[in-house]
Amino acid sequence: MITVADVRRLALTLPRTTEHLIRDRVKFRVGAIVYVAFSQDETVMGFAFPKEERDALIASEPAKFHLPRLSDQRFNWVDARTAALDEPEMRELVTDAWRMVVPKSVAAGHLGT
Repeated sequence: MITVADVRRLALTLPRTTEHLIRDRVKFRVGAIVYVAFSQDETVMGFAFPKEERDALIASEPAKFHLPRLSDQRFNWVDARTAALDEPEMRELVTDAWRMVVPKSVAAGHLGT
């Protein structure tokens, strides 16, 4: 199980990331683009994820991943149950979500790729 504190420790090390509390929901973003957000009760972590790969991810582990609410399905976004995520998987999902919203040069400089 992962927590907001676990994600915070990682996200705030990623260049250009800021944390915001909006309507009692913790969100991490780069500029105006949110790449990770938690439900109010912190049981669900939404994250940026390519739409074209979303169905395959959800089908691979439907007890862990699910579609966001209908109004958010137009975005590159997936939701995950925090109780089902472990630390290494969270690190990969958050880092990949961050990579989607920063310039490639920023990601390459930080990750050394």
